[in-house]
Amino acid sequence: MIKSRSNPDWWIVLATLLLLGIGVIMVYSASAVLAYREMGDWYFYAKRQLFFAILGIVSMYFMMNIDYWVWKKWAKIGLLIVFFLLILLLIPGVGITRNGATSWLGVGAFSIQPSEFTKLAMIIFLAKRLSERQQEIIYFTKGLMPPLAILGLAFALIMMQPDLGTGTVLVGTSILMIYTSGARIKHLLSLMMVGVAGFTGLVLAAPYRIQRILAFLDPWQDPRGAGYQLIQSLYAIGPGGLLGLGLGMSRQKHLYVPEPQTDFIFSILAEELGFIGGGLILILFLILLWRGFRVAITAPDLFGSFLAVGIIGMVMIQVVINIGVVTGMFPVTGITLPLLSYGGSSLTLTLTAIGILLNISRYSR
Repeated sequence: MIKSRSNPDWWIVLATLLLLGIGVIMVYSASAVLAYREMGDWYFYAKRQLFFAILGIVSMYFMMNIDYWVWKKWAKIGLLIVFFLLILLLIPGVGITRNGATSWLGVGAFSIQPSEFTKLAMIIFLAKRLSERQQEIIYFTKGLMPPLAILGLAFALIMMQPDLGTGTVLVGTSILMIYTSGARIKHLLSLMMVGVAGFTGLVLAAPYRIQRILAFLDPWQDPRGAGYQLIQSLYAIGPGGLLGLGLGMSRQKHLYVPEPQTDFIFSILAEELGFIGGGLILILFLILLWRGFRVAITAPDLFGSFLAVGIIGMVMIQVVINIGVVTGMFPVTGITLPLLSYGGSSLTLTLTAIGILLNISRYSR
């Protein structure tokens, strides 16, 4: 029997709010020049980020006070809703196209990104199925294949936009949940080989992805083309040194680093706040990781445990990929840094998910 609620994990609350506050400041610092050039308003991106931060905090608070097992009842319906939204994007003229991807629904600046909400819907659905049928997961056909088939459908719909970054996070988070539920290693290794072959096919099918791989191996082969983003990112991180150039003093944000307020915000942060600033961000994310998996281990039931694993796994996979990209460890892909990067759908979704994680922590043993 699940006991009465206690206080939420204040380590998670503190780390989240600190990252969020730093994120709002850094969005302003990184985007002011670009915002004035494009919109004539230094605070354009900062004001919108602050709005979504407040909206996200409200959502996090409500989710923290709604018993998490309620979402178990809505798992299938939630997944159907996001599938419907993803299909809507495939209808010509319905979706909004930005940077070559038709990933948004809405009107102008007021839009949502269904693929972001697909990640949380898939986490809830998998947590429900894996908790109810954990004993079946050791069997390939009846245990492993059904959830993978649903995951494959979601991934295919996201790739039709196309959005390889979000698709990668979705798959990585889902596989982590399936692994922790007790799936056999030999089954997962077999699927991994199939996945590698499929990923290779996706890369070869799109010339710009091949260029990104080549630029990752040697960005100086094409310094003004495919290698430009990585080179400018490294130019930002390098001069930061130990203490940084000072808040607001970045040189690379002056239209050198593309998307400085979104995918490459960490490079601007490292330039302005240095190794110490970047290290502080990593420490705060490690606190989230530590306390998040602690919640998963001490959750009162399997549904709560798998749900916590999925939420903290989703956040940390994005962190690893984003920081890996801006530091040249991974090829460039469009993944934002949770809680710091500019983006309404991503920020709201992340804070909503952390709110659910906090509710699970209120029932931890």
